[in-house]
Amino acid sequence: MPTVTTPHGTLLGELTGGITAFKGIPYAAAPSGPNRFRPPQPVESWQGIRDARAYGPTAPKGPYPAPLDEIIPEVDLPGEDCLNLNVWTPDTAGHRPVLVWLHGGAFTNGSGSVPLYDGSRFARDGVVCVTINYRLGADGFLAIDDGDTANLGLLDQLAALHWVRENIAVFGGDPANVTVFGESAGAMSIGALLASPRSAGLFRRAALQSGAAHHAISPATARLVGHGLAGLLGVPPTRRAIADVPAERLVRGVEELRATIAANPDPVLWGEIAQNMMPFEPVVDGALLPVAPIEAISSGAGADVDILIGTNSDEFRLFLVPTGVLDHIGEPHLRAAAAGYGLDPDEATAAYRAERPDASPGELFAALVTDWFYRLPAIRLAEQRSGGAGSTFVYEFGWRPPTFDGRLGACHTLEMPFVFDRLDDPAMKPLLGTEPPQHLADAMHSAWVSFATHGDPGWPAYDSEDRTTMRFDTVSKPLTDPRPRQRTLWDGHR
Repeated sequence: MPTVTTPHGTLLGELTGGITAFKGIPYAAAPSGPNRFRPPQPVESWQGIRDARAYGPTAPKGPYPAPLDEIIPEVDLPGEDCLNLNVWTPDTAGHRPVLVWLHGGAFTNGSGSVPLYDGSRFARDGVVCVTINYRLGADGFLAIDDGDTANLGLLDQLAALHWVRENIAVFGGDPANVTVFGESAGAMSIGALLASPRSAGLFRRAALQSGAAHHAISPATARLVGHGLAGLLGVPPTRRAIADVPAERLVRGVEELRATIAANPDPVLWGEIAQNMMPFEPVVDGALLPVAPIEAISSGAGADVDILIGTNSDEFRLFLVPTGVLDHIGEPHLRAAAAGYGLDPDEATAAYRAERPDASPGELFAALVTDWFYRLPAIRLAEQRSGGAGSTFVYEFGWRPPTFDGRLGACHTLEMPFVFDRLDDPAMKPLLGTEPPQHLADAMHSAWVSFATHGDPGWPAYDSEDRTTMRFDTVSKPLTDPRPRQRTLWDGHR
């Protein structure tokens, strides 16, 4: 049986089809008891051989809301030692490029142990793949008291990246050639890590899928969230009081808080999250994040890191089509949304309708919110990178599955089984349908492998003139400045 010896002890892995997996490896101490709501603490060494053939515990979290709980894969593994990671390697004696995956889930859901994120196909193609768990919800992103340590979930991610730098060589990885990649909240985390001085030297490249550097909140908004949560829990609004709440009750409290905000998304009550509905996310605390991530990046933070960034064409349809909400959105809702984003409703509806002349108001609404939430932040990050030492590449995923009568579109999360080359994952069938195109998975997966290995995914870098964007679809090809009218509409607004 395969083993590796790390500074903390020896691990027993599992060899399958020429790929060795080591799972449930602790990169920090269990964040429970005296370690709860503290920055990640060092791992204690162990004696003998530690069995690393099964996934470790996942961070406390609730289920996805219905009907997303039926179509987004999730796992829950009980236990306190949730700050763990998994490694897939083709050769423990090698010196291979490394990919480190940060999962999504709106900072309240997800896990690096979801079978979709099995890294064996990356290892098959010569890349050591690492997936991690980090603290979620209040445990990961609560900031309620002055002087609190905020962004514990980001600190967990940094601790995992430090572990990779110090340990990955014994798994056959090259610590000088690390690419961090993530989707949704994982990509937004990467946007924050790029902005933080604490991440310097921890990764050479970054791939951001459906997330960028716009989603972070002020300390004032974080306190509104913390006080709102404390009120629902019936405890004083202090970190100490919330730390005494059992994990299961705290998870339910986070779910109640999200429902409360959704029922009355008033900016006076909830600050920035009244628009994005994510109560827990990176906090611009002045320490880990000195300024908003996009501001730091525009000032040169992370300029030496190569970037691959992109979005899906119909991101927001994931939240509108399965719920049936799409068909209940009328022209007044569309115009109100445009006005809420600071756009002129006449100009905005005309711009989106010109691109989609036969679209319903709900479909135009989905396109508008997709741009605000995902596409424009990705474009802005790419624009701010011009002139830096690192290269920047932009993509768009456009394949539309036949599911939901073909109305789902290239929605949020849909690109992940293509990136991981796991179209055979049965949990993805409700989204993908029965015959997703393997040649598209081959194209995307190989682009990510090439980017991690050489820093070049296979198409021209982005600049403010050509704005080259690789569109992945049944036929994949690079485009020049897709949908420019919709892009310029947001100038000065997003």
